[in-house]
Amino acid sequence: MIVVIDFGSQYNQLIARRVREQKVYCQIEPPDIDIERLKSLHPEGIILSGGPASIYEEDSPRATPEIFDLGVPVLGICYGMQFMVDALGGTVSGAEKREYGFARLQIRKEDALLAGVGQGTQCWMSHGDSITGLPQGFEVTATTENTPMAAAGDPARGFYGLQFHPEVEHTPKGKQMLKNFLFSVCGCRGEWTMKAFAEEAISEIRNSVGDKQVILGLSGGVDSSVTAMLIHQAIGNQLTCIFVDNGLLRQNEGVRLKKIFTQHLRMNIDYVDAADRFIDALQGVTDPEEKRKIIGKIFMDVFEAEAQKIKNADFLAQGTLYPDIIESQSAFGGPTSIIKSHHNVGGLPEKMKLKLIEPLKFLFKDEVRELGETLELPDELVWRQPFPGPGLSIRVIGEITAKRLEVLRRADAILLEEIRESGYYRKLWQSFAVLLPIKSVGVMGDKRTYENILAIRAVTSVDAMTADWAKLPHDLLGKISNRIINEVDGVNRVVYDISSKPPSTIEWE
Repeated sequence: MIVVIDFGSQYNQLIARRVREQKVYCQIEPPDIDIERLKSLHPEGIILSGGPASIYEEDSPRATPEIFDLGVPVLGICYGMQFMVDALGGTVSGAEKREYGFARLQIRKEDALLAGVGQGTQCWMSHGDSITGLPQGFEVTATTENTPMAAAGDPARGFYGLQFHPEVEHTPKGKQMLKNFLFSVCGCRGEWTMKAFAEEAISEIRNSVGDKQVILGLSGGVDSSVTAMLIHQAIGNQLTCIFVDNGLLRQNEGVRLKKIFTQHLRMNIDYVDAADRFIDALQGVTDPEEKRKIIGKIFMDVFEAEAQKIKNADFLAQGTLYPDIIESQSAFGGPTSIIKSHHNVGGLPEKMKLKLIEPLKFLFKDEVRELGETLELPDELVWRQPFPGPGLSIRVIGEITAKRLEVLRRADAILLEEIRESGYYRKLWQSFAVLLPIKSVGVMGDKRTYENILAIRAVTSVDAMTADWAKLPHDLLGKISNRIINEVDGVNRVVYDISSKPPSTIEWE
C-alpha cells in the first residue's frame, strides 16, 4: 500500500496509475486525513502530490507534520516537496524565474531514488516557487538550469523530493524514479494483481450481502458489466440486474445485451422498455445538463419502481470508478473543477433505503478491463468502448427527435462497423458520431441539398483524463464519410474532430 496525499494536482490520478502499473496498490487521500486513519492503512510509503497553491500562502493545503514521524519513506513531488521542506524546517519562496515545460536534469549525486536515471535526462517542470533552503539532513541530488534544488533527499530518514513531475510522459526516466522509490526505498513487493483483487472483492461481497438480494442498474458498459460479473460470481442468483432501455441506445444494442446476459452469462435480467417516456420528456430540450438531469430523474423513477418489485433487496450495486468520482465533484474538497455530471455518481432517493456496493470505486478503466478478462467476461463487453449514461442524447447536439436519433444511430453503426473491420476498434479509446445542429449545402444527383452535418470523433487515451485525437488513415476516413453520405438519408457532409483533451472534452456535450 502506497498512500498519495492529494494537494490538488491535475496529475494526482496519474501518480496512482504509475504506482499500480508496478503492481503495488495505491490510494489517494486528502491532505486533512486523520493521522490515525493514515496509520490504519499501514502504508509502506507516502507520496505527496503537486498542487497549484504556494506553500507560503495562508490558505495553502497542508497535511499534518506527523506523517514524517510514521517511520515510512516519503516522496514529495513539486508542491509536495515544498510542503515537506517547509514542514521540516527548510525555506520556500517565489522563484526569480518560473519554470514550466521541459528542462534538462543534471544528476549531482546518485541516490536510491535516482539510481539508473543517467545524466542529462529530460524532465517536466511546472512551478513558480523554488526551494531556497533545505532542512537538516537533506542534500541536493539534481539541478536544472533554473532550479538549483531540482531533487534532494535525506536517505537516512527515507525522505526524497522532486521539484519536477516524474509521473508524466514528458519525464522519460520518471517511471524509473517511481519504481526506485517503490522497491528500493519502500521495499514493496509488486504483488497486487487483478486476480488478487477479484478474490478479495468476491469474499467481501459475500460477507456483506449474506442471504440478501442485490440489484444493479445495468447499462451494458464495461463498468456495469464487470460489476455484474463480479457480484454474480460472489452471490449468483441473489443478484438482479435492471436494464432500462431509454431509447437512446445505439443500433440493436438493447436486444444484443439482453441476449448476452441472459443466455450466455445466465444472469437475472429485468429488461424495461421505457423509450417513449424518455423521448417524450426530452422534446424541445437543448441544454446538455438539462438533458442529463431529465434522463437521470426518469431513470431513477423507472429503476425505483422495478427495484420495489424485488423482495428482500437490501443492496444496490454501481459500477462507479475513480475517475467518475474525481470528475463529478471536487476531489476530497480540493480544487479539482466540476467538468460535467456523471449519471452514476450522486445521491440515491432516500426512500429506497438501500446499502451501496461499489466494488470498482478505486479502479481505473484499464484495470476494470483487466478485471473483466480475469473474470472471463466476453471480449465484446470487456473491450466495449465507453458509452455515456445519457446515451445518444448528448451526441445529438440540440433538440432530440426520433428522426434525428435515427439519423445518428444509422451513421454511428456505419462508423463502428468500419472501425472494427479496419482493426482500429481496440486501438481507440472511443470512436463515435455526433449529429450537429446546423445544415450545409450539398449537391447529390445534380440536385441541391440542404442537409445535416455529422462529425466523427475518435480518440486515443489510457484513462480518459487526457486524450489525443486519433490519426486514422485518410482512406479509412474517406470510406466512412462516403458510406454515411450515401447510406444515411439526411446527411450531406462529414467532418473529423481533431481536438485533444484538454482543452476539449472527449464528448461534445
